[in-house]
Amino acid sequence: MSQPIESERKAKVKGDRPIRVGVVGVGRGRSFATGAGAHLGMELVAICDTWEERLNGIAKDLTVSAYTDYEKFLEHDMDAVILANYFHEHAPFAIRALKAGYHVMSETAACHTLAEGVELTRTVEKTGKIYMFAENYPYMVFNQEMRRLYQKGKVGTFMYGEGEYVHPMSADSRNRLSPGVDHWRNWIPATYYCTHSLAPIMFITDTWPVKVNGFVIPYSGDDPVTQRTVRAGDAASMISLRMDNGAVVKLLQTYLRGHGTWVRIHGSKGQMENLRYGDRNMVRLVREQYHERRVDPEEQIYKPDFPHHAVEAARAGHGGGDFFLNYHFAEAIRKNEAPYLDVYRGVAMSIIGPLAYRSALNDSESLEVPDLRKESNRLEYATDDWSPDPARRKAGQPWPSIEGRIETSDKALRYAQNNWKEIGYEGS
Repeated sequence: MSQPIESERKAKVKGDRPIRVGVVGVGRGRSFATGAGAHLGMELVAICDTWEERLNGIAKDLTVSAYTDYEKFLEHDMDAVILANYFHEHAPFAIRALKAGYHVMSETAACHTLAEGVELTRTVEKTGKIYMFAENYPYMVFNQEMRRLYQKGKVGTFMYGEGEYVHPMSADSRNRLSPGVDHWRNWIPATYYCTHSLAPIMFITDTWPVKVNGFVIPYSGDDPVTQRTVRAGDAASMISLRMDNGAVVKLLQTYLRGHGTWVRIHGSKGQMENLRYGDRNMVRLVREQYHERRVDPEEQIYKPDFPHHAVEAARAGHGGGDFFLNYHFAEAIRKNEAPYLDVYRGVAMSIIGPLAYRSALNDSESLEVPDLRKESNRLEYATDDWSPDPARRKAGQPWPSIEGRIETSDKALRYAQNNWKEIGYEGS
C-alpha cells in the first residue's frame, strides 16, 4: 500500500494552509485541476478558459471561480498557476503570471521561439518564483525505473538513445481535439512536438542536447485522415541530437501509423528499453559484462512499480505522469526549491522544436543548441522571434509545412466543421 504523501504530512506537521492553485485551460487542464487536491496539500480555487460554455459547466462541477479574461484571473487570491492553454502561448502566459507573483507550472512547450525562451529564463531568475515544466512522460513508470537503473550504473555510460512519441488519430478524433482552423494542433510543425520523446532521455541520463539535425516527413494529400482534417503541417519528424556527453540520440514524433511511446538507452555495459508491444510498462534490461569475463548476457524483462505513491499514480492520467507533475510542483513550492524539470530543462527541450525545423528547411544542416542557462547566449537570441505561426509569422519566415503554405479544401473544412459541432464548437 502506498505511503501517505510526504507533502501532506508536512502540511499537517507545520500547519501550513493548502497551496491555492488556478488552472488555465479546462481541456487538458482538467487533469491538473482534479489532481490539485488536499491529498497533495493543494486547493483548486479558480479556472480560466475562453470557451465560456464549457468553462462555466466545469466551474460548477468543481465549485470554483471561473474567468474568461486572463488578467482578471491573475487578480484572484491564489499562490500558483498551472498553464494548460494552447501549445504556442505558454511562455507569454507564464511570464505574466510570474511577474504577478505566482509560482508557475507550464505544459509543453515551455516556449515557442528562442526569444521567448530567453525572456522566460530571465523572468524566473528575476522573480525568484518556482517554475516547473509540466512534461509528464519522464514520470511514466518505465522511465522512472530506467532512471533508477541508470543511476545505479546498470548500463554504464550513456552512448546512444532513442525516444518515440507516435500518436496517430482518426480524422474525427483529431478534429474534435482541434476545434477551429487556427487551433495550434492544425498548424504546429512536426518537429515542435518533441518533448515527449526527448524529455525521458534527458531525465534518465541527465544529459543535455548541444547539436541538432531535423528531418521532416512531409504532408501527404493521399492520407485519408489528412483529407478529412484542416491540418496544414507535416506528418511527422525525425530529429538527431548530439548530447553534452557525446552520446547520439534519435527522436521520432507525431502522426505516423502505429502508436508508440518507446524509449531505448544504450550504455557502455548494456541496454534498456520499455517494450514496444504488449505491456509497454515492462522494462527490458540487457547487460553484457565482457569486462567481468561473462560470455552470456544477463537479460531481465519485468514490470516495475512506481518508486512511491503507486496507488495515487495509477489513478492519474498519462501513465501516472499527471500525478507526479502536481506532486513535484507542490513539493517545489513547499520547499522553495527548483524542481528537476526546471525552467532551464524546459526551455532546452522546447527550443529543439524550432531549431530542428530550421535545420529541416535547410537540407537538415547541423545546428548548435544554445545553452540558455548562460546570459552570453541569451544576448544572442533575445530578439529571435522566428516562427511559423500563421498569425504572427513575419515576411520571410516559414509556413508550418516544409512543403510551404497548404490550403484546406472545402470538403475537408465541411467534414471538420461537422465534428466541431458535435462538441459544441460553432466557430470556423
